[in-house]
Amino acid sequence: MNRFRTSKFKNTTPKIAKTEEWIGNVHGGSIFSQGNHIKASSKLVVFSTDQAGGGMLGLSSVKPGTDGQWRVTHISCHSELVCDMDFSPFDECLLVTCSGDETAKLWCLCDPELEQPSEPELTLHPGQGKLELVLFHPTSSGLLALGATNSLLLWDTSRQDAPLAVLENHSDQLQSLSWKQDGSLLASSCKDKMLRVFDPRAQLTAVQSTKGLQNNKDSRILWTKEDLLLTTGFDMMRSREVRLWDSRKLTSSISSLSLGTSKGTVMPLFDDDTGLLILAGMADTVIDCFEVSTSEPVLTQVSHCLTEASTRGVCMVPKFELDVMSCEVMRILQLTDNHIVPISYQVPRKNSGNDFHADLYPDTVGTTAAMSADEWWQGGNKQVEKVSLNPEKRPKTQTTNQITAKKEDLARGCSTSSSPLSTPSSSAVPSRSPSSTSGLSSGFVPSPSPSQSAKAIHNLLGPSTKFRHIQGSVMHRDSHITNIKGINLTTPGECDGFCVNSKLVAVPLATSGGQIGVFERSKPGRQPDTNVPTIQNSVNVADLCWDPFNTHCLAVAGDDAKIRVWLVPEGGLVETLTEPELILQGHTEKIYSIKFHPLASGLLVSSSYDLTVRLWNLESGEEVKVLSGHEDQVFGMAWSPDGKLLATVCKDGKVRIYDPRKSATPVQEGPGPEGHRGARIVWVCEGKYLLVSGFNSQSQRGLYLYSVGSLSSGAVSNVNVDVAPSILIPFYDPDTSLAILTGKGDTRVHIYELVPESPYFIECSNFNTPEPHKGLTFLPKTACNVQEVEIAVALMLTKTTIEPVAFKVPRVKKEFFQDDVYPETAICWEPALTGSAWLAGSNGQHKRMSLKPKDMTPVSEAPKEAPVRKYMPSSYYLEEKTDEQKKEELLSAMVAKLGNLDDPLPQEAFEGVDDDEWDD
Repeated sequence: MNRFRTSKFKNTTPKIAKTEEWIGNVHGGSIFSQGNHIKASSKLVVFSTDQAGGGMLGLSSVKPGTDGQWRVTHISCHSELVCDMDFSPFDECLLVTCSGDETAKLWCLCDPELEQPSEPELTLHPGQGKLELVLFHPTSSGLLALGATNSLLLWDTSRQDAPLAVLENHSDQLQSLSWKQDGSLLASSCKDKMLRVFDPRAQLTAVQSTKGLQNNKDSRILWTKEDLLLTTGFDMMRSREVRLWDSRKLTSSISSLSLGTSKGTVMPLFDDDTGLLILAGMADTVIDCFEVSTSEPVLTQVSHCLTEASTRGVCMVPKFELDVMSCEVMRILQLTDNHIVPISYQVPRKNSGNDFHADLYPDTVGTTAAMSADEWWQGGNKQVEKVSLNPEKRPKTQTTNQITAKKEDLARGCSTSSSPLSTPSSSAVPSRSPSSTSGLSSGFVPSPSPSQSAKAIHNLLGPSTKFRHIQGSVMHRDSHITNIKGINLTTPGECDGFCVNSKLVAVPLATSGGQIGVFERSKPGRQPDTNVPTIQNSVNVADLCWDPFNTHCLAVAGDDAKIRVWLVPEGGLVETLTEPELILQGHTEKIYSIKFHPLASGLLVSSSYDLTVRLWNLESGEEVKVLSGHEDQVFGMAWSPDGKLLATVCKDGKVRIYDPRKSATPVQEGPGPEGHRGARIVWVCEGKYLLVSGFNSQSQRGLYLYSVGSLSSGAVSNVNVDVAPSILIPFYDPDTSLAILTGKGDTRVHIYELVPESPYFIECSNFNTPEPHKGLTFLPKTACNVQEVEIAVALMLTKTTIEPVAFKVPRVKKEFFQDDVYPETAICWEPALTGSAWLAGSNGQHKRMSLKPKDMTPVSEAPKEAPVRKYMPSSYYLEEKTDEQKKEELLSAMVAKLGNLDDPLPQEAFEGVDDDEWDD
């Protein structure tokens, strides 16, 4: 009677996506390797490709872009064929690959529209020959199972030098690996026809093994429900077969199924939540779906899907991407020769699309690791916390924006019902701080004592700052420069992507010859489609920057180790420039970045692959200083505010300070961020501290603050920001002590106020852009509209536009000049001295100016307004009424509402019928 058992999923139906929903521009790679050749996270999908260039992978997104189009890019991972890959179950962008070049590499990928990392986060060299298989652990972060030709290794990625364990060698080539869902056991299948189950923490040899395969052709092994193992392979007659095994007793299979004769390997996928099993044959056009039962272990066929093209690989999309309101219980991606085809499995239900059917969606495994690899190796058995797929119950990560919003609500008194500061007497009208600039009068209600309230607010909101509620907004479209063709979106990580000054914008283009577009800020609007004059740099642009004291002088570093200095004519480009004004040559290898001196005219500093930093005098066109001491790539450079010192951050893990006029070697040196993916550096807090944006050992983006006086002691404070592949590029405003940071390809702009004492970092409201931006560069302070309390104005580069963004401090009394946020600013567009004078030992400082318009009064001089008390007349409180008076008032009100009681009812005026008419 088991064949008549009920199942919620027996009518599950496959639906192949429409052709326009397929991912195109796919060139499927070789199928003569282990693995499924395609893997997906909740954000990205990678696949083997036959594109030239060694071990290549194709990369796309699980969802189409904002324009509805799929974008596919290619990344070169290895020098030989990529054999297998796997996404981390706890990081949608972390991918591990292995190859015939005997290495395994970890990659932190980003949006396919952006430049992918050229170097891996980590490279492992097991030294066991060709690596065929790689698999992340299901419960522990950073733990890998690696399969070489006949060796099986466990590797903790935080310990790069040696594996955690090398398990018993197999007598022939490994063919498949699978972790049990709880992470306790590891199963393998091998060309020697043996099935093995390992408990790596107990012993290095198999705890269970059996000769379970009848043929040594390619096989696969997979854990299904509880202690059941599933294998796919070939029998003695070379027919494909599927078998179920009890892992506790591998003497014989407990169920088997024949799939007919075919040469292609059967690739199994299993969903533990529903018990649904996908079987897809390599080079077949059929994908079968079965249900695995545990009451009596059997395989029950659910569907038989005929595809339009043969299968090269198949993978399952994470559960969080399913359309649960349409009863989609599973989605797979089929890799074909030219496309990736989504196939959705749905359970037909009434009210599909409107209701969440909880019986189809048990809580599923979440995306937060239960423990570290070391904790697991020491015997930990924690399980990943399960989460609901109900859209109304899904856990929402408390992002920085949400935390900030909650703090803002509390500060405004908007959350009085749940606020710890609320009391029964204060819930009606929130009390407000006397220093509030909201312009609202305070209510006459009891409020917490000043000491208690201030202490509670300080504990909940942190230190007070006038910039906590800073607001960013994109300016009106009339100020945008649009329709820019061919923007180079893959500039090196050390480059900001483009550069601006008060008049001009320079943008590297993706066309040949290292062309640079130059646009006038005074002429916004749509740019012509063709015949746009450019700067013909002749080689690819590595970095570029405007001379701060000459708005028409542009310095460009190229891949050929030369720096070209261009002069843009007054009125902008009218024809293509082909001859630079000056060429600086001295570096022996490609240049990383260039920076102008902030005070002295005609001084430029550059860093290069030759591990030197060189100082140039543009007046003479000569190299004047060569700074040494770096042992690896120079990530970033920054001049001190007084122009005396130069700070660098390097891939060798060091932060250095140079005094270029006194020594070619660093005068101070200290430890920098642990991560080696990139970093930026800037001087803050009047030159007393260095702010470094970089990565920690877990690839999290973070900010690190160093005291200039004690660099060797390490960071005095740091804050982890988020996880993303791009480097946070910092802008620091010395007038407000605000650091504004974002990365190329980000949608969020982070803002912090920096103070020279604990807590050092005070978080302000973030700004989210409508779509990923490719760069954010700030204009001089004079671009700010002080009437609107703008404290910074930036230009944002997108795929085809340049858009101004204003950062404002919300204030009520905008008719006054907010002198508390606008101190006198430096006239940084005028030099304080010449480059020759600085080189001779002279120092200088910028003049300062007030941003106050002549017709505005400072808010500090505004007349003080007496608070207005709103209260009822005293008679309202003093007059007492008897019960009879209250009843009389109520009765009068009812009569007034209903009308006069002596008036006849309307129906009394109607005439009735005669009595004899009722007889009819």
